[in-house]
Amino acid sequence: MPPKSRSNKTKPPKPPLEISEEEQWRLINESGVLKSGLLKPVDSPADEESSLAEEIFSASLLIIPCSFLLLLMQILIYNQYGQVVNVKTVVDRLIEGVPTSRHKRNPRIQLLLFLMGSAAGSRMLFLIKQGGYLSNMRQVGASSVAVCPPLVTLWVYTVIQLDLGFAVLNLIMVGAFCWWKQLDLFN
Repeated sequence: MPPKSRSNKTKPPKPPLEISEEEQWRLINESGVLKSGLLKPVDSPADEESSLAEEIFSASLLIIPCSFLLLLMQILIYNQYGQVVNVKTVVDRLIEGVPTSRHKRNPRIQLLLFLMGSAAGSRMLFLIKQGGYLSNMRQVGASSVAVCPPLVTLWVYTVIQLDLGFAVLNLIMVGAFCWWKQLDLFN
């Protein structure tokens, strides 16, 4: 028995119901959709200002300790050489070394920070253990700036910026380098 066929008569679609904008807002407010958090409001200029303030705050939390660490290491190296520390030299050095954390979540940046941290930590510990006090004082970079203060600051900065897994792996890599080179760090 053949299936019953429907008639090809279809009703034309109804035109959409026109609701005024005020009525739409009244319905949205009464439904509580905005208050429940299901819909996120559009960013306003106040939100942009608060995110800017948060970014400035997080940058200052990073800049202040790292800058003071670099400043301390720079002053110590000047004292090791028996030179007088002047404000202009220290300020010029601090301006060059201002850290940032804007692209911290990028995986490529995390890999780059990991490689930089591993190299800086390994090189610094190698210089300290193998070079001896006098050679560490004499070893300077291309700009006549001592090498160890920037290496310490770079290593601390990269460990702070790395995610926890990469930071632990960085410390393991530096420890493995010290074991491979037989650097006894505790003597």
